[in-house]
Amino acid sequence: MIERGVHMQRGRTLVLAEISIMTALAFLLDIVAQFFSLPQGGAISISMVPVLIVAFRHGIKGGLASGFLLGLLQFVMFPSQSYTPIQGLVDYLIAFTVIGFSGLTRNGIISSLKTNRTGKVILYVVLGSFVGSFLRYLAHCVSGYFFFAVYAPKNVPLLWYTIVYNSTYMIPAFVLSTIVTCLILISSKRLFI
Repeated sequence: MIERGVHMQRGRTLVLAEISIMTALAFLLDIVAQFFSLPQGGAISISMVPVLIVAFRHGIKGGLASGFLLGLLQFVMFPSQSYTPIQGLVDYLIAFTVIGFSGLTRNGIISSLKTNRTGKVILYVVLGSFVGSFLRYLAHCVSGYFFFAVYAPKNVPLLWYTIVYNSTYMIPAFVLSTIVTCLILISSKRLFI
């Protein structure tokens, strides 16, 4: 019985270590992307890839933990990007945490990998990545609507402005992150099953 408890503890420790390493990698990818950021924030980046991988390996809880840690790192390390505490909370902690909901498709990915159904793997990765990316996009749109109204051009409805502005970096980020994640999953199946 004691041996089983030690084994379970070791497993949890490995998962926490993996979440930490993948979050650090996501943060480094985000730092690189900052060189190509847009004027009011946002950048085309593949920093979601490590969070997606954690979510697909360990489910929603692991993905939420990794996303939360990534958002927390960004919030703490880039305080100049937070104009108010609530805006920082929405744009960083909430926006990056919700990427973890991509883990909703974990079971489909794992079962498709086990049966060598590459098309289904891709489908589940796209669906999971879309869920996480869309929820992040919504958080950024809420922040844009309430905190960045001053940047909207005259005669352009604020809602339309925030939807379009956030789309300019979130759509490419979703596409690139999904492609990279698919390539990793398909080429490294043994990491997931």
